[in-house]
Amino acid sequence: MRRIVGIDVARGLAVLGMMTAHVGPDDHGPVPPGGFSQLADGRPSALFVVLAGVSLALLSGGARPVAGPAMTRARARVVVRALLVLVLGVLLVALGTPVIVILPTYAVLFVAGSATLGWSRRALVVAAVAFAVLGPPLARWIAPDAPDQNTPLGLFVGPEYPALIWMSYLLTGLAVGRCDLRSRPLRRAGVLLGAGLVVIGHGGAWLAGHVSTWPTDLTTSAPHSSSTFEVVGNTGVAFLVIAASLAAGERWPRGVAPLAAVGALALTAYTVHIVVIAIVGDSVVYDPTVLGWLAFLGVTVVACWTWARFLGRGPLEQVMHEVSTRAADAPVG
Repeated sequence: MRRIVGIDVARGLAVLGMMTAHVGPDDHGPVPPGGFSQLADGRPSALFVVLAGVSLALLSGGARPVAGPAMTRARARVVVRALLVLVLGVLLVALGTPVIVILPTYAVLFVAGSATLGWSRRALVVAAVAFAVLGPPLARWIAPDAPDQNTPLGLFVGPEYPALIWMSYLLTGLAVGRCDLRSRPLRRAGVLLGAGLVVIGHGGAWLAGHVSTWPTDLTTSAPHSSSTFEVVGNTGVAFLVIAASLAAGERWPRGVAPLAAVGALALTAYTVHIVVIAIVGDSVVYDPTVLGWLAFLGVTVVACWTWARFLGRGPLEQVMHEVSTRAADAPVG
């Protein structure tokens, strides 16, 4: 799978955004509502999953998906990676940090996504819309009391990363990855569509909250509400970031190399920052400072950039690659 600089840049922004959500200071400013720190709440993790879908598409052929035995091997690689991510996620949860770890849900989405690798773009888009529209009310019907995210039921309908709803992001990313990501018209379309979805998501939530009698948890677009409106708005933000990142990666590849390095080492960077939080203590999350936040971001960027430049693939990424490739290529019978 040939790396696309812009996709790595977008993934790097997603990782740094999640770090900001975890250890960034709260500014509580009036513009945007809730302050700039609020922009990092929910949106980077949604972007992370959209990009996971893009990665699955690239791993299975990109705009021209593979077929036959090659598709079987691609599905096997995805499932093995999902199992490894699940184990890693469980270990990170066991550290007991205040951070809700996304990796277990990420693993569930990978397994489900492996079954859709052969779908057409139209089928992927239709399914993404279905999960976005039907997922929120169905999740609330299944579990009205919002189970703990770190339980089996919580993985699917929990309050933070419900797979039943977040599958929409993965399928959206798969549909994007089935396009020519180096196409400039595609980027322009992504900007227009992204802006429209942001307006529909947040504007629609405001309108529904004022004129409808629906439950408020279905009409809000607040971070991690996992309502249809939030999913639509977050998807729009993801399109805007991906379009901008692809353009920047094509135009200024050297300038964005540090961000691209974070994206290329996303799993390692995410894992290490959770481990550091466990070592430093909960105060870095509950009582964040500007200095602590900048230290997390700065060290992450420098460390990833240095590693990528001199050593190549990240340590956890190397394990994922080696284990999944060997498992997929192993003879059967």
